[in-house]
Amino acid sequence: MDTPIYIIEELKLRRNLRLIADVARRADVEIILAFKAFALWKTFPIFSEYIHSTTASSLSEARLALEKFGAKAHTFSPAYTDDEIDKIVLCSSHLTFNSLSQYERYHDRVAGKASIGLRVNPEYSEVETLLYNPCAPGTRFGVTACKLPSVLPSDVEGFHCHCHCESGSDVLERTLVHIEAKFSKWFPQLKWLNLGGGHLMTRKDYDVERLIGILKGLHERYPWLRIILEPGSAFAWQTGPLVSHVVDIVEDKGIRTAILDVSFTCHMPDCLEMPYFPEVRGAIHVADDDATPSLHRSHLYRLGGNSCLSGDFMSSWQFDHELQIGEKVIFEDMIHYTTVKTCMFNGITHPSIGMFHEDGRLEILRRFCYEDYRDRMD
Repeated sequence: MDTPIYIIEELKLRRNLRLIADVARRADVEIILAFKAFALWKTFPIFSEYIHSTTASSLSEARLALEKFGAKAHTFSPAYTDDEIDKIVLCSSHLTFNSLSQYERYHDRVAGKASIGLRVNPEYSEVETLLYNPCAPGTRFGVTACKLPSVLPSDVEGFHCHCHCESGSDVLERTLVHIEAKFSKWFPQLKWLNLGGGHLMTRKDYDVERLIGILKGLHERYPWLRIILEPGSAFAWQTGPLVSHVVDIVEDKGIRTAILDVSFTCHMPDCLEMPYFPEVRGAIHVADDDATPSLHRSHLYRLGGNSCLSGDFMSSWQFDHELQIGEKVIFEDMIHYTTVKTCMFNGITHPSIGMFHEDGRLEILRRFCYEDYRDRMD
């Protein structure tokens, strides 16, 4: 295609789904899809072959679960509102309150319609980037143990705890020590425990057997608890690229920038927020302090987005040839989170969304046009 496009590869998606389904079966846990990381609903028929539920954090996501996935959502929101709570309940099998004040305000409107949970904060997380650390000091997420009554309200059936971000099973093992130390005295009053997301079990170096062992051990200690995990990235991890094109090459102070027909701030925002350096097919990332052009650093380019934001660019990459206007620049692993966090700043042409099927056929799931931008501004 001549336009930019996200391409999800069915073969790789099914590989991830098979692994996740196997973990769920062997560990006797429920693993559900978090829409905050992946919500391409035209792929849900594939997902439904392997999983049975999803997790939502808003009315729109809860409706997507019911209307497009075909099952009510496990819902958590930092704060529900008067005009949305009843609609969310209709779309939810489980509903978790972030605070005791939210519980007091709305639990009567939920009881008997969805299983009620409380989000708890164990005050421990190994997520180093504060932007993604849900247990950082001053967090707005969850209730600490010191604020819980010794006897929970009778309609509270579960705890929800989220402490991870693309973490390994060793992190879960260490985190559970803190969760159990602070909250296990309430476990006899509960029916389920949701361990949140960030369990990157489809990453190549992830110790899946250790994860299964940890979850089995948790079952042995608390056999009455239904254990739930809701990873987002793990489902769509390494399942497809964002294909862009070079539209111009400019140079200033010895720095050459290849301007692309995509934008980091619009189409790859985590690259600027996290920040992290994406993998570019056929190129090697070069640290800024080693990015001075030389005989050993030929074909060196900064990659620039096609927006008016001055900082819409990423570092430097070394290619094995001189880039030409019109050629493709392919960013790997751009399906999870990226596809749900895009925006239409500047009205830049939004990448299409496609699926590369196992039979070799490329299906275009969605094309974006002027009317999509216009109608967002109406």
